[in-house]
Amino acid sequence: MSWIKRIGFLTAFIIPALAILGFYLGGWWNYLTICFVFVLIPLADSLIGEDPENMEDTDALIISEQFYYRFITYIWAIFQLAFLVWASAQVASTTMEVHEWVGFVLSFALVTGGIGITVGHELGHKKSALERFYSKLILMTVCYMHFYIEHNRGHHVHVATPKDPATSRKGEGFYRFWFRSVLGSYRSAWNIERASLKRKGEKVWSLKNEMIWFTILPVLLAVTLTLSASLWQGRLVWEVPVFFFTQAILAFSLLEIVNYIEHYGIVRKEISPGRYERVNPMHSWNSNHRLSNFFLFQLQRHSDHHANAIKRYQVLKHYEESPQLPSGYPAMILMAAFPPLWFKQMNPKLKDWEEKVYLKEC
Repeated sequence: MSWIKRIGFLTAFIIPALAILGFYLGGWWNYLTICFVFVLIPLADSLIGEDPENMEDTDALIISEQFYYRFITYIWAIFQLAFLVWASAQVASTTMEVHEWVGFVLSFALVTGGIGITVGHELGHKKSALERFYSKLILMTVCYMHFYIEHNRGHHVHVATPKDPATSRKGEGFYRFWFRSVLGSYRSAWNIERASLKRKGEKVWSLKNEMIWFTILPVLLAVTLTLSASLWQGRLVWEVPVFFFTQAILAFSLLEIVNYIEHYGIVRKEISPGRYERVNPMHSWNSNHRLSNFFLFQLQRHSDHHANAIKRYQVLKHYEESPQLPSGYPAMILMAAFPPLWFKQMNPKLKDWEEKVYLKEC
């Protein structure tokens, strides 16, 4: 892998750096991160273009085991917790105008949700106990720990079928999808964990039920942050829990809008009642825009991720035959936030995909 790509994955740390800089500059500078993500990155994506490079399988075997790429994700996991503690301290000790607070929380959520959950997603797919621990740590900071269960044992099994709450349907706007996915994914995680415990002969309502821990731990984290800030400031710092849960909702909403983009309208063929064809690179929307892929650890090469879920981010491949998004995720997020614009742009592309699949079957 070229040195450019090795350095490129470090660009993710630009986002929190801008959030911190914006806070200390104050005022409208708190929107610096938002402008960077939703204005400068889409513009740069269009200017720099796409990345068609796929490494040879022999090279991929070597690079997938290089510690450097894992180390970046480990550092991020530790950083995200420290970043949350720093932000809580600023919220507790600083008086901000409404527009400053809104910009600060939005910028913070772009870090914890846009980059953080992406890293948590990457780590949660791995077999290493340390990587899985870091995944849960990240997800705890955004109150979405059930994602660890549902995504790996639910979404990846049922993606592009009616059984998957995280697969957006043709003609379904993001806001309707948000409620279905958020509530459905949490319920699905409980069902998966309940079934797993019953197979092992364990009681559902016991300390071995991860969903109980996953529900309680984020609340305990919020309580710990609030009590620490209150003892420090000598008053009940109500601003900290408001900040914590607001950024969490915004962060996992960012995850859900990415879910919406990645799977909009894609369906797998039902080969017999309740059984579907094997997941392949045709079953996820793909984006190969170079710059946004650096910031998102190649999450946008989503087609290969679903076809080969355990594959590490640095060796994911681009598949030309996969359905292709017209831009990287930052621009697509803005588009998805306005359903009429999304439908106008994406429904014709979805129709092309449907015709391509139909012709392939014929």
